[in-house]
Amino acid sequence: MIRNSSDFSRRRLALLLAASAASTPAWAQTTPGPADQALVARAVAYLEGLTEATSRFEQTDARGRKSTGALFMKRPGKARFAYDPPSGLLVVSDGGVVSVQDKRLKTFDAYPLSATPLSLFLAKSIRLDRGVAITRVTRMTDGFSITARDGRKETAGSITLTFADAPLALTGWTVTDAQSRPTRIQLLDLQRTSGLDKSLFILKDPRPRNPGRGKV
Repeated sequence: MIRNSSDFSRRRLALLLAASAASTPAWAQTTPGPADQALVARAVAYLEGLTEATSRFEQTDARGRKSTGALFMKRPGKARFAYDPPSGLLVVSDGGVVSVQDKRLKTFDAYPLSATPLSLFLAKSIRLDRGVAITRVTRMTDGFSITARDGRKETAGSITLTFADAPLALTGWTVTDAQSRPTRIQLLDLQRTSGLDKSLFILKDPRPRNPGRGKV
C-alpha cells in the first residue's frame, strides 16, 4: 500500500528530509540575489556530479534522539538507509517509491518518492530554478546551506541542504515535515564511489500477501 504525503509526514521518517526553521517560516518564499544564486548554481553542479556515494550518517530527530547507520546513494532516485542495531529500520528508495521496513515492529510501508523533499536532490536533473522554491540561503564560516521546498506545494515540508566549502562537499540535510518537526541527517565521511550493487535499492515487502490462505 502506498501512503500519501500526509501519512508520510506523520511517520518518524522525517529522517529522509529536513530543514531549518529559524525566525523565517520555512514556507516563506524569497528571491535569491546574485550572490546567493551563484551559491545555488555551485550546489546544483556539485549534486549533479555526485552520481554515486556512500557514507556513514547520524540522524537526530525532533526530540533529540540519535541513531546511526550507513547510506548508499545512486542518482537518479536511489538511496538506501541501513540503520545500525538496535534499530530495526531499513529505508530504500528505488527511484519511484520509498519503502520502509521496521523489523522490530514488523511493519512495511511505501511512499511516493515524488511526495518527499528528498526527491529535490535525487532527481535526474536538479533544477532549483524550476518547480522549486528557494526559501533561504545561509552563509556559515565553513560553508553554506540552501533551504528549498516544492514550488507547486505537492510535497509537504522542506529540506535544507548543508555544504562544506573548500572543497565543496555535501555534509547533510535537515528536513522539516508538515508539522514543523525537524530531523537532521549528518553525513560522516561521504565518499564518491561507482558500481554499487543494484540489489541495494530493492526492498520487497516480506509479509505474506494472503496470510490467511492455507489455514484450515
